[in-house]
Amino acid sequence: MDLDVSRNEDSEDTDLGFAFNDSSFSDRILQLEIMRDLIEIFPSFKSSSISADRTSLGKRRREDIQKDNAKLLSGQPDVDDSAAHKSQNSEADAMVEVSTAAYEASNPTNVVDSHMDCSPVLKVRTLHISSSILAGKSMFFYKLFSNGMRESQQTLVTLRIDASEEAPFMELLKFMYNRCLYPTSPPRLLDVFMAADKFEVPSCLKYCSRVLLNIPMTVESVLLYLELPLCVRMTNAVQPLVIAAKQYLVARYKDITRHQEELMELPLAGIVALLSSDELQVGSEDAVYDFVMVWARTQYPNLEERRKILRHNLIRFIRFPFMTCRKLKIVQTCNDFNHEVTSKLIFDALYFKAEAPHRQRILATESASTSRVFIERSYIYRPIKIVEFEHPHQQCVVYLDLKREECANLFPSGRVCSQAFHLGGQRFFLSAQCNMDQHSFYHCFGLFIGMQKTGYANVSVDYEFAVRSRPTLEYISKYKGNFKFTGGSAGGYRNFFETPWTSFMAEDKLFFINDVLHLRADLTIRKQLDFNRHVVW
Repeated sequence: MDLDVSRNEDSEDTDLGFAFNDSSFSDRILQLEIMRDLIEIFPSFKSSSISADRTSLGKRRREDIQKDNAKLLSGQPDVDDSAAHKSQNSEADAMVEVSTAAYEASNPTNVVDSHMDCSPVLKVRTLHISSSILAGKSMFFYKLFSNGMRESQQTLVTLRIDASEEAPFMELLKFMYNRCLYPTSPPRLLDVFMAADKFEVPSCLKYCSRVLLNIPMTVESVLLYLELPLCVRMTNAVQPLVIAAKQYLVARYKDITRHQEELMELPLAGIVALLSSDELQVGSEDAVYDFVMVWARTQYPNLEERRKILRHNLIRFIRFPFMTCRKLKIVQTCNDFNHEVTSKLIFDALYFKAEAPHRQRILATESASTSRVFIERSYIYRPIKIVEFEHPHQQCVVYLDLKREECANLFPSGRVCSQAFHLGGQRFFLSAQCNMDQHSFYHCFGLFIGMQKTGYANVSVDYEFAVRSRPTLEYISKYKGNFKFTGGSAGGYRNFFETPWTSFMAEDKLFFINDVLHLRADLTIRKQLDFNRHVVW
């Protein structure tokens, strides 16, 4: 029969449902050998069926599927001749029981333990099929019917499938005739979806993906999509579904610290989807690291297994360049990681921190297609650079960069805080905000330094605030002085640039360099007072 048929899966095909399993419109007989699922025969054996159960879905790989397909026999069914002829002469939809003895006689290498009260072949089902229709929709059947070998010309085609594959395979066959699917639940649609991937029916993959996208997502259904085999998730037909599933999960759990108890039950695929997002709303990357460690220790109490999961599945999603130096020191001594791996990651992170802002942007752009490690998330607290000194006084220089877009979002009364930093045993932070000038009654840019409440210490801090300016691109000092901090207090300048907000944000303003505002705070503790005002030098 001529197999030169159109293979445009996107075209609106004529409904050929009338020809399904009808001998008048068929040129072949498909004999399905329904095999008992291996998980039923050997309970310790991991199933490779196309069940929508997440465990089996997550472990099925295309290579294994193709090996299964290679077992297909054309014209030589694995039953005795009398059974084969009997099945050919029966009604198209007849169920033919195959005896264990007959199967074992023709398949000596596949004999099941005689002590087990089960048969590997549960039943044989025969159907009338049109090779032109199936070849036009499925590359698997196209190659089968056009390989030029003797088997491709024979009338009887034998195909083995697991018992769990029977229902989805029958739905797939019907789809290739009439382009309709009757299952509506995500698990059953995914069963058909996996059958379509196994037998290479791209039009069915697209159809299932579109239907699933229109079904309201739940955490359970999203995890089904994310646990599809990698080779399936990466196909063009599935990518929109996978992207939508990740977006749903991130929108629901973007504040991972708020939902930490619920997230402890999330499987690995869900955690990877969250960690790969730039949109997590976390205080800093330190919080992401802490979350990963708590989840890994909860899910994998065995140290060696946990190390393997962290190294091969999770560590690449932690953005070490945006962690604080104090947290990087903790990572360096963490027993959950391989020290050679963490040493390299920490070196790369410190190297990135030391780079100039324009070099950081170049590194982020160059690596964006392969890794997000140099891409900032939507941190609640802005990353900073800090240089610390112990002598002759306790001193630190803090660099805070704000994008023009971030500054614009502060209007009319917003505020953004930096990551915390330590000086003299106390935790400080910088705060940039849009506020009303108390004398001129216009909106303006304010910059403050705050001390978090940690006990009863009072601290006297010498400060210098500076901003980078054109044309020299050097930092120019704006204010110098001394703040006396008590726990939870802050000090700074409501009108840092002494200009209205609109002038500060103007395109021709001197302080935005490549749309980035560069701020610097130089802080020195010359003496520290305790709660009773005793001097500690």
